[in-house]
Amino acid sequence: MTELISRDELKARIDAGTVTVVDALGGSYYAQQHLPGAVELTAGQVAAKAVDVLPDKDATIAVYCSNPACGNSQEVAVKLEQLGYTDVRKYREGIQDWVEAGLPVQSA
Repeated sequence: MTELISRDELKARIDAGTVTVVDALGGSYYAQQHLPGAVELTAGQVAAKAVDVLPDKDATIAVYCSNPACGNSQEVAVKLEQLGYTDVRKYREGIQDWVEAGLPVQSA
C-alpha cells in the first residue's frame, strides 16, 4: 500500500524543494490547474514517460488526482512502485482539498 502524504507535509516539501509532484489527471485537467511544479503523468503514460520525467528512482514523489474518490493517483503510484521507485506517496485528498485550503495552483 502506498504511503500517504498530508497536505501540510506536501506543502512544506514543495516549499523546500524536496518532493517531485505528479499530477495523475493529465490533459485538460492538468492544463487548467495543477499543484506548483507538478509534472503530468497519467497511468497510461507511466511505462513510456516515467524514466524521462522522474529520473531519480529514490526521490520522494507525491502523486495526486482530484479527490479521495479518484483512483488515478493510486494507479500511477502502483505503476511507479512496480518500476522500482522507492519513495512514492499519495496525496489522497487531491487538488480539490488543495484548492479549498486556498493554496496556490498553476496552469499550463
